[in-house]
Amino acid sequence: MLGDGPDPAYFEDGMGRIHPTDKANQDGSTIAPANQSTQVFFTQHRTNSFGSVAVQRRREHAVTVGKERREALMRTKRLCRVGVSSDENADVPVDDDMMDEEQSVLEDQTLKAVEELKHAIGYQGKGAMQKRVNALRELRRLLSKSEYPPVEAALEAGAMPTLVQCLSFGSPDEQSSLPVAEQCAWALGNVAGEGQELRNVLLSQGALQPLARMMLPNKGSTVRTAAWALSNLIKGPDPKAATELIRIDGVPDAILRHMKKGDEELTTEVAWVVVYLTALSNVATSMLAKTDLLQILVDRLASSNSLQLLIPESAWVLSNIAAGSVEHKKLIHSSEAVLLLIRLLSTAPFDIRKEVAYVLGNLCVAPSEGSGRPNLIVEHLVSLVGRGCLGGFVDLVRSADVEAARLGLQFLELVLRGMPNGEGPKLVETEDGIDAMERFQFHENEDLRNMANELVDKYFGEDYGIDS
Repeated sequence: MLGDGPDPAYFEDGMGRIHPTDKANQDGSTIAPANQSTQVFFTQHRTNSFGSVAVQRRREHAVTVGKERREALMRTKRLCRVGVSSDENADVPVDDDMMDEEQSVLEDQTLKAVEELKHAIGYQGKGAMQKRVNALRELRRLLSKSEYPPVEAALEAGAMPTLVQCLSFGSPDEQSSLPVAEQCAWALGNVAGEGQELRNVLLSQGALQPLARMMLPNKGSTVRTAAWALSNLIKGPDPKAATELIRIDGVPDAILRHMKKGDEELTTEVAWVVVYLTALSNVATSMLAKTDLLQILVDRLASSNSLQLLIPESAWVLSNIAAGSVEHKKLIHSSEAVLLLIRLLSTAPFDIRKEVAYVLGNLCVAPSEGSGRPNLIVEHLVSLVGRGCLGGFVDLVRSADVEAARLGLQFLELVLRGMPNGEGPKLVETEDGIDAMERFQFHENEDLRNMANELVDKYFGEDYGIDS
């Protein structure tokens, strides 16, 4: 029976895309250490068993996915996170008492705004819709106003059920009130971005279904705001909301339609929803893999005018799918995506090259039984190396970025171990891979140092080249 989480893992803790003690959640809380790992395409050998270790680590990683980029995007949604004081005083030093006073003022304003919203919802006279829009806009402005938004004050005033109620104004029989629902979705997105506890409150209040319904029509601004709010609401680490979302009637079709036909800004927001769906829910990944999502991603990768908008998100989705089942790996490998990814590995900005490396590497391995190394998919490895990807991975080995260097070394290990007829060492040498690995001989990172030295000793020792 298909569960909520991704397929069982074949990599152990410590070699995943992040370590849970190394990064904080996007909302600022610390991720608790776990004994589970995300799927990455190579790992050092250890003796512990990790048959189910992918699930939690991959969920944890989804919380931190694209952390810096996503936080920057969130800041553009928040109106002016600069405090209550005016811009004229923005550079004036502020002491703690002044900050406390400003926060108190902000909380009082929030309490008043929630009461105004409740009154506006109950008002049925002339200009009722505009009254609701104005009340929601004010509350949203306050929730976007400072570095520490007054979410607790809004909660205590009963804002959450009121906001969820307002979402119903975006239903098909309330199309004239879509501006109300959009303002509400914007406010809820800000709240959801503040932490898991608040996401749980919103989910318990029933925010998921009406936000999902806002994704269904072809109304760009409304869909864009709803998608942004949903990506904040479902981002885990619990996969339940992601699985529930993909099962809502019309949502898969709406996602595909907006990914295919929307402008880049709209498509980017929808792509973030897909990032979290595929990172957190095996159900969602399986459902989406059976659609034409892959072809849509390929078309977007080929035609996107902005490397900073849609390509990173498309690569995230592909890497999540590639970390899944063998069938998913074969699906990507047989598509036009591979040539595009290999090109991006050599030409794209650094963060995209790293994400592309995850996709290509994961295409070459399958889950192993017990605690051994992942099984090679030799056909995929030979194909990718033959198409010229090895040089891009050697470049990652030379990178000062530890994660990128590890990715490069992991792929070199696959090539050295797995290429038929012992061709691996010669191929790596041709791409100056030996020199790239030898730079780690005295590297401060013990894992990288040991990995590189073991590969050089094993494949390029005293006997290397004697038989050639």
